[in-house]
Amino acid sequence: MRVAYAQLGAPTSRQLHHNNLSLLRVNSPDLFLKSSVRSVASKLHSSLLLQGKENQMETIQETRTPEKTSIEGSQGAQHRLKARALGFPTVMAQSVALISPTMTAVLIIPLAFGDAGQGTWLAYAFGTVMLLFVVLCLNQFAKRSALPGSMYGYTAKGLGPAAGVMSGWSLIWCYTFIGVAGLTGFSIFAAQVVASMGIHTTIPPVIFFCISAAVCWLVAYKDIKISSLLTLLFEAISVTLIVALSCVILFKHGFPTDTAQLKVHGMTIHDLSLAVVITVFSLVGFESATTLGGEARKPLKNIPRAVIASLLITGAFMVFMSYVEVFGAAHNHVSLSTLAAPLTFLSKAYGVSYFKVPVALGAMVSFFSLTLSCLNAGSRIIFSMAHHSVFPKELGRVHEKNRTPHVAISSYIFLILAVPCVLEIFTNPLTTFGDGGTLAAFGFLTAYYLITIAAPVYLKKRGELKPHNVVVAVIACVALAVPTIGSFVPVPPFPVRIFPYIFLAWMLVGGSWLYSLNRRKGHIFAEIEVDLETSMQASVRNHDEDMGKVFDVADANRPVPPTFEELELALTGVA
Repeated sequence: MRVAYAQLGAPTSRQLHHNNLSLLRVNSPDLFLKSSVRSVASKLHSSLLLQGKENQMETIQETRTPEKTSIEGSQGAQHRLKARALGFPTVMAQSVALISPTMTAVLIIPLAFGDAGQGTWLAYAFGTVMLLFVVLCLNQFAKRSALPGSMYGYTAKGLGPAAGVMSGWSLIWCYTFIGVAGLTGFSIFAAQVVASMGIHTTIPPVIFFCISAAVCWLVAYKDIKISSLLTLLFEAISVTLIVALSCVILFKHGFPTDTAQLKVHGMTIHDLSLAVVITVFSLVGFESATTLGGEARKPLKNIPRAVIASLLITGAFMVFMSYVEVFGAAHNHVSLSTLAAPLTFLSKAYGVSYFKVPVALGAMVSFFSLTLSCLNAGSRIIFSMAHHSVFPKELGRVHEKNRTPHVAISSYIFLILAVPCVLEIFTNPLTTFGDGGTLAAFGFLTAYYLITIAAPVYLKKRGELKPHNVVVAVIACVALAVPTIGSFVPVPPFPVRIFPYIFLAWMLVGGSWLYSLNRRKGHIFAEIEVDLETSMQASVRNHDEDMGKVFDVADANRPVPPTFEELELALTGVA
């Protein structure tokens, strides 16, 4: 039975002051300067002692209800997303669509074969296991709390708001360029579908970019549930068609065992290390389910399950498809590395050319789903950062009817669309596709490093750190070092060799913006810290409600922390 806070009495200003100081407590001098925290706490104390402010804060607390504070913590009605809209399948669809197993099957596996040869399947198995350690670190947060743009919030809880903002900044980068890869992939396969229909007129790729982006915007703008269901449906259709073709390849001439692959004939450890770089980048995106934390049912259960299940399922699919494609190409005496469109070649080689159009159509809608998932994930990170005043407040608005972050969605799709449209002046969709994926990789690596380091720090703050948590984090860091080193050694050709420095410039811009913002709003880090704590407590309460747990009166008697806007008002009102 839920007990209204108003019936139990509003907390006093002394309780509010004590509660906020406890939330502002800093465990490590590396996270915040002690003098800054003392200044913020003093400022807050002064404001609460003013009679007008005291009455205002007490009035706010009296008029609050659990309904207002249990959805998104600090987010008022005008800032709340559609709570409890997504179940486990739709949450997992977000991660699966962003990993995009179809993209790997139709374009990426031949690249991995160029390095690993007969051991391509093993390279994908290794890549899956390596990233599994990153998932275990991420899920230390996901099983304890959930909120929109969670990777940003998780890193902030472990390493402080500054590191959290930089993590969010890097994720915006990688979701942008993966979204670009989705638009270009859509145009490549849309052109194939159009040509198969007997239409030989050349349609500019920009037209396909705009069509895909416009539909993505409309779906994301309207409803997150419809958006997630579409990604689930389209990816399922595409994967089903690919698996059907794979069964033809494997069973048309019986089921011969490819001993060369099982024995990884001719592959060296060096070859494996080079291929793992590609396989790891094929599997990134599993974390995107966490961005829907504010809209998921039973988030502390469903989101961790979705993250780990998406990685394991797509990893197994890629291992299977690697075996099939290498087997099929070898059976036809062709090197897989020479095939730009392996499934198109194999459907023709095995006398099932009628699979060509369905597979191309499936790939086309899968790339649409990829862009849509990037739009959903990136916009929610922007939404959360705007709510914390890192970006303009307008980006933190929620559509009154649809309950989607419509301003962030509209702004972000224009950014994603602008990149391939501009690059089309200088290059072609296939090149942009490859470059977009490579550029995105650096953003993923940065975010994964930060969350891996943040996990044991966060557990130590909570007094829950165990030796095996440290071991998992160390293994995860070592695993991430493999693709990091592989991005520089051997030195890639131009322009790929300058991509790390382009990403570094992006991070410097973000760091400079954060520095200037902190200079102008010296209390912003403390505000973010308080707001994240409030939001995470609210997410736990939401999860408990979904699980049918009952709150006791002692819980309800605890003072309710102020919202982000209330704290900001208290801090700035006496400046």
